[in-house]
Amino acid sequence: MNSEKHPTDGCGRFCLIIALEDAKYKLIGMRADLSDLGSALRIEELKALASDLDTQTLDPNFWSNQENSSKVLQKLKQTKDTIESYEALCSRLEDAITLAEMAIEENEEGYVEEVENELTAISKEAESKRIEILLSGEYDKNNAIVSFHPGAGGTEAQDWAQMLYRMITRWAERHNYKYKLLDWLDGDAAGIKSATIMVEGLNAYGYLKAENGVHRLVRVSPFDAAGRRQTSFASIEVMPEFDNIDKIEIREEDIEVTAHRSSGAGGQHINKTDSAIRILHKPTGIVVGCQTERSQLQNKETAMKMLKAKLMEIKLRERLDTIEDIQGNKTNIEWGAQICSYVFMPYTLAKDTRTGYEDGNISAVMDGEIDGFINEYLKMNAK
Repeated sequence: MNSEKHPTDGCGRFCLIIALEDAKYKLIGMRADLSDLGSALRIEELKALASDLDTQTLDPNFWSNQENSSKVLQKLKQTKDTIESYEALCSRLEDAITLAEMAIEENEEGYVEEVENELTAISKEAESKRIEILLSGEYDKNNAIVSFHPGAGGTEAQDWAQMLYRMITRWAERHNYKYKLLDWLDGDAAGIKSATIMVEGLNAYGYLKAENGVHRLVRVSPFDAAGRRQTSFASIEVMPEFDNIDKIEIREEDIEVTAHRSSGAGGQHINKTDSAIRILHKPTGIVVGCQTERSQLQNKETAMKMLKAKLMEIKLRERLDTIEDIQGNKTNIEWGAQICSYVFMPYTLAKDTRTGYEDGNISAVMDGEIDGFINEYLKMNAK
């Protein structure tokens, strides 16, 4: 009896070994890419900086200045995290190369999928780190305060604002960022009149600033009995959480503080009392609110921090000398001002009008898969 394998089996095994060889050489080729990445990240300089910061923490007088010691420790953590993350990626690459070589040597074609998955994952992580290099703005590493506002159009626009809220919070969850609901106002029949969250984590503002602006939706309205196509607008406002925000002075006569009953999506995290606070800054017309803290006083403190952050962000963006120079001009949430358009009907497409980047998988985009848009925006602004 002929004991030879069927020709098809032999071909299949041969093809799998070829796939392993191909993956191995691609992995080996990534050594040079990671070396270049290390240079771009200035890993050796960061190691020297980490050593210097470590030495500073050993100084007997280190804790005498709380503000300085806090900054040093934060910088030390960020520096070490970057070094450790890069070194872990290099180690992962070497482990993948070793696995591929072992599988080839032992004719273990069963490892093909694992090796190819590692190749994809390492490539994706390396690209992510290259994008991080573009986050060189003064506040890019900070937490982000993100607000959502519907444009004109009633329920349709309010529903769209809530869809954008979900898109951003799903993105945060995908990237292991924590987010905290600060304020929420229910829509008239659905959606939201406004909402604000704090997204916490390294580079939260650096990434999410790409979503700052007006977003346009085209779809068949679920609120229209005639099933007509509707165009709606909503805005996402993104600003960094600033350090030392308490140094900004706001006169009591310039603000109007009102209390109201909390409502909305906070569930058990929101006290259903009149502890929610809304603050109007009279000179600019800016309105901020907070309803998630335990008391009216805490809500007011948080709302004041949000107001100061908003004023600081405008001051920096408009290159003004003082907070008092802000005029309170506001971009309308309407046609012509949008940064991104989302079409649900008659075809599906999300397109960034600034970069030209587009994605036809609208369901994935609305589920928080917006890295492509963010990355293209960061690349465009780095040129």
